[in-house]
Amino acid sequence: MNAPELSIKAAVSVSEMCEMCSISRSRWYEMVASGIFPKPVHLPSMNRPVYDRTLQEKCLQIKQTGIGLNGAPVLFNRKLKKAGQPRQKPQRPLKDERPNIRSFEPIIEAIKGLGLTTTPQVVSDAVAVLYPTGIEGLDLGDVIRNVFLHLQCPKK
Repeated sequence: MNAPELSIKAAVSVSEMCEMCSISRSRWYEMVASGIFPKPVHLPSMNRPVYDRTLQEKCLQIKQTGIGLNGAPVLFNRKLKKAGQPRQKPQRPLKDERPNIRSFEPIIEAIKGLGLTTTPQVVSDAVAVLYPTGIEGLDLGDVIRNVFLHLQCPKK
């Protein structure tokens, strides 16, 4: 028994048949209207269109062989990637790739103006701890305030 034969039920809905063939419902109905796939049947016990076992096998055969019910060749789009694959995360700059210490001159001057004696390396380290992704696009006043408070806080 092949894998598709194991999953065949007595009857499936149109949505389930579309899922089995990896085709959207709108595209499925287009292909049924053009004669590529067979039309679903209405069983007396159900009041909705279904595909019985023989129709399921026929649909799966059409999908596998690429030859429609009308005898015309059919091309199916392949899926680009699985839904479960994680997206690539944006890479953060490594610690060695920190901005030049000279770029912190306005921050250093502002902190010295607030009465705190510091060095460029200490400010650079504080910025690296507070803003691991960098300070580009951030308000300089907020950055100065946070660095000043960080340097003022006693180390635990």
